[in-house]
Amino acid sequence: MESPQIAILTDNTLEGIGMSSIIERMMPMCATRIFTSIEELKESGQEFFHHFVSSHFLLRYASELRTLQRVVVMAHGEASPSMQGFPLFNVCQPEQDMVRSMLQLANAAHHKAGTQHMGKPDGMTSPKLTRRETDVLKLIVRGMLNKEIASQLGVALTTVITHRKNLTAKLHIRSVSGLTIYAVTHGLVNIEEI
Repeated sequence: MESPQIAILTDNTLEGIGMSSIIERMMPMCATRIFTSIEELKESGQEFFHHFVSSHFLLRYASELRTLQRVVVMAHGEASPSMQGFPLFNVCQPEQDMVRSMLQLANAAHHKAGTQHMGKPDGMTSPKLTRRETDVLKLIVRGMLNKEIASQLGVALTTVITHRKNLTAKLHIRSVSGLTIYAVTHGLVNIEEI
């Protein structure tokens, strides 16, 4: 099955590469594509699950971008909650805060769009996790170390390590931030629990 596609619209090459790297590290199940103009985006003929747009790009193409679904403005520290009615994603923040912001965007999209999640568009299936893998995932997301997870679940440390390896292999996600986004967007934990 094809990965969800995320468009990044910016004429700043470094900003595009940086955002692409952030998204693919946090959500390895997604693929990104960078565009330097609205015309280039239209010519691609592709449907994108989200559109991350630089703030200066938005100023030039605001009316055309309003026709797209799920547009998020890449902000550089702006404190305003939205820019011309679009949600903001502050790219100038520590990774943990960035994960929380990404989850809040996903959560907001979930409440507006019914059952559709940021990391899992309609038609995409999730790998089947065992009950114990799900338990381990929930505890990882809550910030517990392997030793603490073993104690909490009453299992050996090697068992936790095995479950963790199985999780990363099944989900193709290696980072805790990526696992966190997966768990929240798939309803395994609430953002308030993190």
